Amino acid sequence: MNALRRVGLFLLPLLTSLALLVVIWELFLRAFPEVGPRVGKSPADIWRYLVTAPGAGNARRVILDDLLITLRDAAIGFGAGMAAALLIATLFVSFAAVEQTFMPVAMLLRSVPLVALAPIIVLVFGRGLGGVTVMAAIVVLFPALVMIMTGLRAAPRQAMDVVAAYGGSRWTGLRMVAVPAALPSVFAAARISVPGALIGALIGEWLGSGTGLGASLIRAIPTFQYNKLWACIVIVTIVSVALYAIVGVVENLVLARFGPDAGRS
Repeated sequence: MNALRRVGLFLLPLLTSLALLVVIWELFLRAFPEVGPRVGKSPADIWRYLVTAPGAGNARRVILDDLLITLRDAAIGFGAGMAAALLIATLFVSFAAVEQTFMPVAMLLRSVPLVALAPIIVLVFGRGLGGVTVMAAIVVLFPALVMIMTGLRAAPRQAMDVVAAYGGSRWTGLRMVAVPAALPSVFAAARISVPGALIGALIGEWLGSGTGLGASLIRAIPTFQYNKLWACIVIVTIVSVALYAIVGVVENLVLARFGPDAGRS
């Protein structure tokens, strides 16, 4: 019951925000009529394009095919970025000299816009899956790294001392104390990184591979396919919110079972 309550409290504001976003979308088009119905598509227009129009089935199929490519790219980038963030955070927390040496480099790279790095990434890793994966992983890596490091450093010092007193190594303390204590931070990093991985994949597809929704979004503009453009944006938004919600539900279920408040009603 505690887990279900946590999940409900997490999903309710998320669904409310999604409904509010649709209202803001409609109000924006009405507040700026100069956008015009040719360019500015309303929720009703997109519903017709994807559901009730004669060619809706074909439109959905084309977008779904591109979406599957983008989800694949984002999933690989998300996995690579989170794995790298966990590994680097563990090294930084365990060895202060490593952090002092490489953290300034990481922050310097983080300050460079991804669009500026894209030509170099494409040159090194190519225009295929490799380049897109690197771009998505970069978007995931740095925010996740900071949050996971914060969680690892929040481990109870007394528990770490107990492990050391019984002869446990630094890695044993990390595995038995620090990593479990950092679970909320890891899940928070995952929630934030899921939409980021999608953004990175879209940028990579736009600037690199030329496939997926990222490429479709760009191709739709010069060909005046505004229904498709808006539909792609809507689909990406819904998928981002859905993935964020899935990670949040898993987080709440896991923390209700293993978190610090697991034993409380």
